[in-house]
Amino acid sequence: MVHMTLLAYPNCSISSIAGPIDAFAIANLWCRYLSRDKDECAPMFYWDIVTPDGEPVSGYGRIPIQPHRSMHDVDSTDFILIPGFLPPMEFIGNVPEELARWIRHWHDKNAMIGTTCTGTFLLAETGLLDGKVATTNWEFARYFQKLYPKVHLKPERILTVDGNLICSGATTAFLDLCLYLIEKFGSDELAARCSKALLVEPNRRSQSPYFIFDYQKHHADDKVLKAQYHMEERFAETISVDSMASDLGISPRHFKRRFKSATGDSPLIYLQRLRIEAAKQKLETTQETVNEITWQVGYEDSNSFRRLFKKHTGLSPREYRERFARTPRRAWVN
Repeated sequence: MVHMTLLAYPNCSISSIAGPIDAFAIANLWCRYLSRDKDECAPMFYWDIVTPDGEPVSGYGRIPIQPHRSMHDVDSTDFILIPGFLPPMEFIGNVPEELARWIRHWHDKNAMIGTTCTGTFLLAETGLLDGKVATTNWEFARYFQKLYPKVHLKPERILTVDGNLICSGATTAFLDLCLYLIEKFGSDELAARCSKALLVEPNRRSQSPYFIFDYQKHHADDKVLKAQYHMEERFAETISVDSMASDLGISPRHFKRRFKSATGDSPLIYLQRLRIEAAKQKLETTQETVNEITWQVGYEDSNSFRRLFKKHTGLSPREYRERFARTPRRAWVN
């Protein structure tokens, strides 16, 4: 049997605990169903919920979590799962050394350590992710990169595996993590059965289609903000970076450097993101053709636009529309 240790921590997401338990329980049922000798088939997975001191903790939404034991009572385990958190993530800069040491101890003993969603922040606090590839909830990627520059963050990925450290992306990506473990410890057939039971598309690889552009205005550079507003108002027009710099009274080279420092992107990439976000909205809410949308967001060549759109989202415009077009929910039951 494979032992899973689920860490419950104050204000953690309840689904980060309950969701994996459901997934592993379903795997146990399918494992028994697929077994030739059902009477002798023991459950593949079993688990314990642990807290630092063995006492109940309050999860997000003031939902109590009753642990099976203290983390110090774990004498053997194959996998430790660190849950996700909704903001404010009060543990940042405040993770007890006792907890960090416990996680590092099991890492040294070759137990697999996994995170769901923003649980990557807690794992990063231990230092174990330094120099490693990781992912997290895409909405908090820039914040993560600012806090933990030594981590090779890949926010577009739904799942990363680097040695015995596994990170999953936003919210329901914990299911992708579970399916990875079900296949690793079970079989590809078992993972395929569970994938269908959980209504999860197999081999999801990217969070990119789900990204929502946040306009990157969390800075105090007034001139860069003016340039951003200018681009937002006129993104469909031909925009000259040199002209913007001149209008702001600074050199083009200095403007580009300040813009990148403030937003994290060059002016050109920022303009591309604006246009792609506008195109996504049109694909979701209108029936206009891709050629029409190409012109409306500031491009002339639809083939070039398609390539750029796929670079940013991981999907073609047609695929994006098929997945995210806003069909009225009442139509689903007709």
